[in-house]
Amino acid sequence: MKKVIIIGGGFAGIKLARALRGSQLEIWLFDKNNYHQFQPLFYQVATCGLEPSSISFPLRKLFQKMNHFFIRNEEVIEIDHSANAILTSANRYNYDYLVIATGCSTNFFGNAAVERNAIPMKSVGEALFLRNHILTNFEKALNSNDPNKQMYLNVVIVGGGPTGVEVSGALAEMRKYILPNDYPELDFSEMKIYLVEASERTLGAMSTLSSQKSRDYLEKLGVKVLVSTQVTNYDGEKVEFSNGESIITKTLVWAAGIKGNTIRGLNSEIITRGNRLKVDRFNKVATYSNIYAIGDIACMSTPNYPNGHPQVATVANEQGLWLAKNLNRLTKDEQLIEFEYKNKGSMATVGRHLAVVDLPKYSFQGFFAWLFWMFLHLMLILGVKNKFIVFINWMWKYITFDQSLRLIIKPYNNSTK
Repeated sequence: MKKVIIIGGGFAGIKLARALRGSQLEIWLFDKNNYHQFQPLFYQVATCGLEPSSISFPLRKLFQKMNHFFIRNEEVIEIDHSANAILTSANRYNYDYLVIATGCSTNFFGNAAVERNAIPMKSVGEALFLRNHILTNFEKALNSNDPNKQMYLNVVIVGGGPTGVEVSGALAEMRKYILPNDYPELDFSEMKIYLVEASERTLGAMSTLSSQKSRDYLEKLGVKVLVSTQVTNYDGEKVEFSNGESIITKTLVWAAGIKGNTIRGLNSEIITRGNRLKVDRFNKVATYSNIYAIGDIACMSTPNYPNGHPQVATVANEQGLWLAKNLNRLTKDEQLIEFEYKNKGSMATVGRHLAVVDLPKYSFQGFFAWLFWMFLHLMLILGVKNKFIVFINWMWKYITFDQSLRLIIKPYNNSTK
């Protein structure tokens, strides 16, 4: 029985592994975490809307009933392609087929000061850190005699894509409905929320109408949208922009870019823009005969997507399913089928009754777009219990305009003993 190693338990890796159920292959899944993270809802963890456990699912529970399936909670640090092996933080493993589905991490575009002081949001841990950070700043503002204490209230979000738009909208709703009740001593009319985008519009990958609507919704909620503006420096207290202006804040959320999580050992010539791996129409990594890449890390050039597919969950899911079919074909010496992405559209939510949806043939915004966004995300979450918990949380928040999840959970430090 031939052995397939899948590196990464994100959308692409999980979809591939599940689609190989019942195949004539031995499957090994490697991830540094022992759970799958539902990335589209990280922003709700960061803004006290959901708990981390409701958007995470244990990998071992997901694959309990699969035969010839093994999970290792180890980080892969190197690929020895000449020996068909990978090296992890603990062991060495051989493979017949290797699938890289490592996804992406935050791209700070070489700005060391921003990387050192800004807060990214590409994992459950980072989202929880942001929640703690924002709430801690409000507590500090209560006890601060600093004339610049507004820096504890102000929040700057960099990046006008779906993540930036959704974080901005969620914080604006917290400022309106929740925070004045929690902190009656603070004047939240002084809390400024800025969304900064380097291009000319928010949600630049979506239709012009959806882009404009998203900005209208944000401004309706009181978010200050700055377009055609780049962040040049951030020292932890002051954000500086390319136009010479600046804003004081203790909170800079970086949602401006991503880069592929490559692994040491591969030929540098196959790494392309955005740190992605060049793959052919079968998701096979260039110059390698038995190494594949799927999801955000893969860059496949097609007539419809000459610069690679968008780095979204729908592409990752489809590539995972497609590669499973082709790996099964390999075991039967059948001809492989080229991957072709069927665009299902894109969407983003801004707040209560405010969302935008672009489908292949038409777009819609507002209340029904908001319902559509919630339904689709609820269906994509793994686990019936998680779906139920998220639904209950959403319904409770809708009815009461509140959530009781504003907990500052500090990491344990045994040096205090």
